[in-house]
Amino acid sequence: MSDTIKDATLEYAIRLGDDANVLGHRISEWVSHGPFLEEDIAYANVALDYIGRARMFYGYASELANDGRTEDDFAYMRDDRQYRNLLLMEMPKEDFAYSQVRQLFIDIYYGLLLPELVKSKDDTLAAIAAKAIKETRYHLRRSRDWVLRLGDGTEESHRRTQRAVDSLWGYTHEMFEMDDTERLLVDSGIGVDITKLRDDWHRQVGSILTEATLNVPEDSWTVRGGRIGYHTENLGHLLTEMQFVHRSYPGCQW
Repeated sequence: MSDTIKDATLEYAIRLGDDANVLGHRISEWVSHGPFLEEDIAYANVALDYIGRARMFYGYASELANDGRTEDDFAYMRDDRQYRNLLLMEMPKEDFAYSQVRQLFIDIYYGLLLPELVKSKDDTLAAIAAKAIKETRYHLRRSRDWVLRLGDGTEESHRRTQRAVDSLWGYTHEMFEMDDTERLLVDSGIGVDITKLRDDWHRQVGSILTEATLNVPEDSWTVRGGRIGYHTENLGHLLTEMQFVHRSYPGCQW
């Protein structure tokens, strides 16, 4: 592996790890706040799936960097401008409908991304993707069922779910944008050409929203910047909470 490809793969692993880490922490905020016990447990399991995925990507990033940084350093010792997650991942949990709509958007995205990443010439990335696919199938069944129930439920649940769709839609465009790093990895057979996933994502999301009696928004606005370290204020608050113990007691082990 050339140094150029190695550096690009390191950046790619960090991005995928950041996506999983930030979303996993955001989902964990629902633990003990779910609408009923079974959903509480489901939220905890989904959060752990993403945290475990983040550990695998960060572990691989540590191996590629080979500079003494560990997975904990990637998770806990970087500021918000150093994080490379998609903005959609850091949005606050808001109400139950908001979180489930965000999860649906992301689950369909991963349902398309991971089968392509399994084909990567990078054996480690392919292996992580193969494990994550199994989790994503469960995640998508759950988020799809909830969006259908909420969208086609009561007047109040429908209103909240439509509001969530409208509020989050502009953050979804960033998922399908590529930069030179990702193009290099696509050309090398390592990364996924996410621009080719957009149409299938729109088709699947549109079908579910229609079935849930919800409107698909117009593409009238978009926000981007997460991949280059430009984030909303939400990420700073999330990292403050997530990193507090590790930064207060650096190097502590138990």
